[in-house]
This record gives sequence, C-alpha cells and structure tokens, in this order.
Amino acid sequence: MRPLAPAMLSAGIALMLAAAIGCIKIPPPTPLSELTPQQTRGYYVFQQTCLQCHYDRVNQPLAGPTLRSLFKKQYLDNGEPANDDRVMSIITYGFGTMPAMGARMSPAERDDLLAYLHTL
Repeated sequence: MRPLAPAMLSAGIALMLAAAIGCIKIPPPTPLSELTPQQTRGYYVFQQTCLQCHYDRVNQPLAGPTLRSLFKKQYLDNGEPANDDRVMSIITYGFGTMPAMGARMSPAERDDLLAYLHTL
C-alpha cells in the first residue's frame, strides 16, 4: 500500500472535520412544563406577538429566522453578538424587515420575552 500524499491526507482530515462539525446537535429547548413563571409569561408574549413570523421550538425559518437556540450561538444571523442588549434592541426598534415591537409590548413583557428566548 502506498502512503498518502500530504495534500490527500490534509483533504481527508478537512472532510472529517467538516462532517463532524455538521453533526453537532443543537440542545433542545427547555420543556414548556419546566419554564419559570417569567419564562412562561414570555412564552405567551411570544405566541401573541412573534409566532406569525418566527418559529421558536423548531429549527426552520418562517417569515423571519428561527429563534431556536438564539442565545446558544455566538452571533445573530445579522452578525451582531447574540446577547441581551442586541436582541432587546432588535425587538424594541426592529431591524431589516422586522418591525419595531417596542410600542406593542410593555417593558415587563419585553423582559419576559427575553427570559423565554433564553430557554430555546
């Protein structure tokens, strides 16, 4: 058997790494039965204001991107850091085709929604 050329060996390792990265599973969302009272309130805010454009517990886009594992990523789809400040800013003021939702929700509802989004 002939030894593999360095280029072939490198390509093989790169393919194995790419396959392994593609197999990383996203942890499931917290079951609804295990949500805290604040997270449960946030779930209902989500149902009333976000569900028409975003899935929360399914990893597929709807009219807007899925929000599943929103805070389990380092960056949002727009390249911004996935942190409370950036997400709250997008909810409040909108971004791209997403309308500003700040006037439609009280500060408490926005906080509850943020707590729920952390469970996804």
